[in-house]
Amino acid sequence: MIHVDEISSDHWERLRAIRLASLTHNPEAFGALAADESVLTQDVWRERIAKEDYIVASLDGVDVGILSIEVLDGDFDATCWIGGCWVDPVARGRGVFRAMFDYIDVHAESRRWNVQGLGVWQDNFTAIAAYDQLGFVAMGEPKPSTRQPGKFYQRMIRRTAN
Repeated sequence: MIHVDEISSDHWERLRAIRLASLTHNPEAFGALAADESVLTQDVWRERIAKEDYIVASLDGVDVGILSIEVLDGDFDATCWIGGCWVDPVARGRGVFRAMFDYIDVHAESRRWNVQGLGVWQDNFTAIAAYDQLGFVAMGEPKPSTRQPGKFYQRMIRRTAN
């Protein structure tokens, strides 16, 4: 069974564990590095949670998915920006990704998550296809990464039905 939670600052260790797992298992998918984030203090993890919303999905009691949501006025009228989206390879194809976005949809109107933006490496075709299936649309030209010189990311936008 899939369960989706928002993480509070009291559960910063849970966030740290799943975030480091994502950076370790699929470093090519992110701008951040596990080595850099593994040395962050408890205070830094708590500050992150205070600044953004973090959603964690668990499957049979084990955390297997994560994403962050930052409320903002962004490109292409985005009201929020989704980052760090990841599902553990052992849980892929089991509905975890969809469950996290279903959670977003349920809360979109009240949380200002109506127009969701994100960036995905332009060569991450698997992720792009998954976002396409959720209704995300590529917008604008790919932009250069500030974290990884030489890499480009594609901005994608999705509007909820609410």
